[in-house]
Amino acid sequence: MTIKVGDQIPNASFTVMAADGPKTRSTDEIFGGKKVVLVGVAGAFTPVCGRQHIPGFIDKADTFRAKGIDTIAVTSVNDAFVMDAWAKSMGAGNKITCLADGNGDFAKALGLSVDLSGLGLGTRSQRYAMLVENGVVRKINLEKSPGELSVSSAEAFLNEL
Repeated sequence: MTIKVGDQIPNASFTVMAADGPKTRSTDEIFGGKKVVLVGVAGAFTPVCGRQHIPGFIDKADTFRAKGIDTIAVTSVNDAFVMDAWAKSMGAGNKITCLADGNGDFAKALGLSVDLSGLGLGTRSQRYAMLVENGVVRKINLEKSPGELSVSSAEAFLNEL
């Protein structure tokens, strides 16, 4: 079943890179009591994700914060080391939080996983942007295909906040 507006984010764990190495963070820690824009992408270092999608959120992070967003989080079916290297390569600094969903468990729990085995990528996340307030989905913009970028772009999502 695919997550929808009004649903609670499922309990899950992510791996994030801390100063002293990978750390586990729960959905309660990430979403509890916060207003979060969660962006799902198929993969770090992939062309659309890394050159078009996430740079928009980095560039517009201050505008999102001015609209009351506490955190911009990006999740992908990659490990924490890859997510950390990707964030550094984009100059993300503290503008976004990268959440590694290494086994794709979170993407599957949302009902937003996609089989990209034909491209050699295995199971990945669909491309989306969602607004989560205190763990509840308030808005979700899901792309029709992983290579498409329209409704989940930073610009499109900001226009709807």
